[in-house]
Order: sequence, then C-alpha cells, then structure tokens
Amino acid sequence: MNMRFSPPSTAEADIGSDGEHRSLSLRRWGPILLLLAASAGGAWWWLSRGPAITAARVTRGDAAEIVYATGAVEPETWSRSTPLVRGRIVERCRCEGKAVKAGDILARLDDKEAQATLNDLHALEVFQRREFDRQTQLLARGATTSQAQQRAESDLARIQAQIAAQAQRLDYFKLVAPMDGVVLKEDGEVGDMVDPGTILYRIGLERPLWVVADVNEEDIPRVEVGQNVLLRTDAFAGQPLSGVVKLITPAGDPVSKTFRVRVGLPDDTPLRVGMSVEANIVTREKRDVLLVPSNAVANGRLLVIDEGRARMRKVGIGIRGNGFVEVVDGISAGELVASPATTNIRDGSRVRWRDIEPAVP
Repeated sequence: MNMRFSPPSTAEADIGSDGEHRSLSLRRWGPILLLLAASAGGAWWWLSRGPAITAARVTRGDAAEIVYATGAVEPETWSRSTPLVRGRIVERCRCEGKAVKAGDILARLDDKEAQATLNDLHALEVFQRREFDRQTQLLARGATTSQAQQRAESDLARIQAQIAAQAQRLDYFKLVAPMDGVVLKEDGEVGDMVDPGTILYRIGLERPLWVVADVNEEDIPRVEVGQNVLLRTDAFAGQPLSGVVKLITPAGDPVSKTFRVRVGLPDDTPLRVGMSVEANIVTREKRDVLLVPSNAVANGRLLVIDEGRARMRKVGIGIRGNGFVEVVDGISAGELVASPATTNIRDGSRVRWRDIEPAVP
C-alpha cells in the first residue's frame, strides 16, 4: 500500500512559528518582568515607610536658666609690685612660692648713676654750708650785707632739698613687698632692662580665691549676688566645680560692653590662680519639669511622633537651659519628639525613627 505525505500548508507553518516565538519571548522576559515587579513593590514599601529621623522621649528633670561668662582665677587679696623707674635688674630674691613680709626687698635695679648724683649733691652741700658759715661771720663783723648771708642760706636749703629728693629716688630702684603674703609669681631675670609699670611680682594670700569673669551687658540685669555658679575648666574636665556670685562691679566697660562679676570659691577648690574658667551663672531654676532637647524645638513647635506619623504640635516654652528646654504645656512625659527638629516633613507624614534617650540634664 502506497502512502503519501503532504507538506503542511503555509498557514499551519506560520501558526507553529508564532507559537514558538511567543514561548521563547515568555521564557526570556518573564524573569525580568518578575524582577521589575518585585523592585517596584519593594520601592513602594520602602517609600511608604517615610524618611528616617532620630527621636527623643520627653523626660522630667530640673531646668536651669544660665548666663554664660568667661574669666580667670585670682586671689581675693593680692597686689602687684612694679618698678617706678627704668633700669637694669641686678638682684632678685628668687622667692617664688615663699612667704614675705611687707617691706621685704624683692629685687634691686642698677642705681650707680643715681648714687653718683647723690654724692655730687652731698659735696655741693659741704661747699654751700661753708659759704653760709663764712657769710654769717662776715655779717657779724659788718663786712657783708644781710642779703648776701640770706642768699647763702637759701642756696644751702635748696641743695639739702635736692639731696632729700635724690635719696628718695634711690628707693625707687628697690622693689619691696607691699603686703604680707606669698609670692605667687616672679618675673624678670638679672640683666633684664625693665620699664616703669612692668609687673615683676604678684604677692597675695593663697586663700580665699574667686573667679573674675566678664558678663555681657545684655545679661547683667539677670545676675544677682548670691546666685549659684557652675564652673568648668579643661584642667579638671568632668569634675563638678561650683561658686557663688560675690560681687558685681557697678560700672561696666563701654568698649567691650561687659560687666565684671566676681565669683567666690570654696576653700577646698582645686582651682589655681591664673586658670581660665567658663562660668554658668544660674539665674533661674525649676524642679521636676518636662524637658525636651533644645534642638527639638522649632518656632515654638515640636514634631511629635504618633503611631508612625509626624504631628506638628504647638507647645508652651519655659526655661531655656543648656541643651534642654522646659515645656510648660502641650505635651506629656514619655512622648516621642523628633530631635533634631526636621522642617522638611509635613504634618501627618509617615516617618521612621530611632528612639534615643537624651542625657539627663
């Protein structure tokens, strides 16, 4: 039996070819389409979470309003010793850190020239005294006039006055201790030329000490005697240091626009004379109040995080302290607020946050 096979028609061949192409296309683009769909879904999920921020919880604590100042530690009782004339140092006591009495010689300047001038005046005094005695004898014999005798007496008195002044000037070449105390600092070396007013010695009592600080004139109305002061210095970083406002200078400096405030220190203070100090004068203080970080407040508002969304809330602000702000109304303890405040987030927007606990003020 003879069998005959006929070739497929053109239509049948085209259908078979298209089906094969569609199958190849699905196998090629299917994974890519699935990947794009997954990426789109992930992007939508990521964006729906909102921007990431840091947040802090509203806490309770003590709030303090402060006035900032800078100054240096000084003895309450001390004095400076300076030369009154220009000269070269020829002797110094080398007594830094030692006790001295008022009138003790601390240093000497070269006084050879001044001493020579005094010797000349003494020689002139001898001559003038002899002339006065001679005129007195001549007047007794009637050999001269009273005017000549009086002139000789006047010349003698003038020389004696010059001797007294020069002797006093010789004392200017000595630096003496102006008070009983301890030599806190000694400057200058033998051979140095010094001018009048150059501070060579600082003498005072080692206790009590105070901090002499400069306060801006716009802050001085809030400063009063008796206010507590928190002090900080790099020499004792992390160690609590305190003082009390003891004196406020009545007159300010119109050039620097500051007033001088003296802060008394306790006798057991570790601070030393000459140390630079930062002073925080506590002008107002409240106990057990609501606190938020200072950077969480923007234009009297807080960005409160509520059920994953940011809510802009207006609050009442009280004391603005160092790093913290008192909130008097509009929020409760334990609520979360954006810290720092983020101005580019709309009210009601979804946000992601990392909860951080602020340091206790």
